[in-house]
Amino acid sequence: MNITNKTVLITGGGSGIGFAIAENLIAKGNKVIIVGRTESKLKAAAESLPGVAAIRCDVSNESDVQHLVNRVTTEFPELSVLINNAGLIADPKNVAATDFEKATEEFATNYFSVIRLIGKLLPQLKSQQETAIVNVSSLTAYSPHHFIATYSDSKAAIRSYTLSLRYTLAKDTAIKVFELLPPMVNTDLTKGYGGESGLAPSKVAQDLITAMENDEYEIQVGETAEFRKFYLSSPTEAFAMMNDSH
Repeated sequence: MNITNKTVLITGGGSGIGFAIAENLIAKGNKVIIVGRTESKLKAAAESLPGVAAIRCDVSNESDVQHLVNRVTTEFPELSVLINNAGLIADPKNVAATDFEKATEEFATNYFSVIRLIGKLLPQLKSQQETAIVNVSSLTAYSPHHFIATYSDSKAAIRSYTLSLRYTLAKDTAIKVFELLPPMVNTDLTKGYGGESGLAPSKVAQDLITAMENDEYEIQVGETAEFRKFYLSSPTEAFAMMNDSH
């Protein structure tokens, strides 16, 4: 698909992968709306990104989301690309998914918010000629890491949902549904447990845009592609490699 002169909404756009995607899309002549729940990050991002629109919104909060949708439908009726990038790791090392409250927080942001926002913006996306939805999952969608057990679960859920969404929308719409599967990336989200040695967000953003331009719907960034092959050949060994080496 053509990734120029589009209006793009990016959740979690104030930092990390979302910020890098915004930066790359603006450079290609797109109008970008970044969304995030932290006002200071949004303000700093907006000062660095020429022409960006910034809207504060906690995507897990229903009233925040409705306010966002009202603004987008009114101020940006030409919206044609939605990138669901907002993510939350409530607490590393919540071993064996024993903390219900933290798991609920993670699923509210990483899974349920995606379904809600897509549902609310789908009529607007359907009205455009060339449109796309990008859901950001993770390498852990294939095999979980015990340090981030319920985060991994939420990413497996979003992967499953994305497959079904792509199949469903292909029947009667022109909306293209992409899944971005990064490995460990050096962002604020991953600081403190290995993220510092992770992939640069700019690399993830560049791979996403290239894949969208080539209509490649599953975007396995960095080591994700090799890990997927290993997982398909031996899920048990892949799980052991993921967990015993960290």
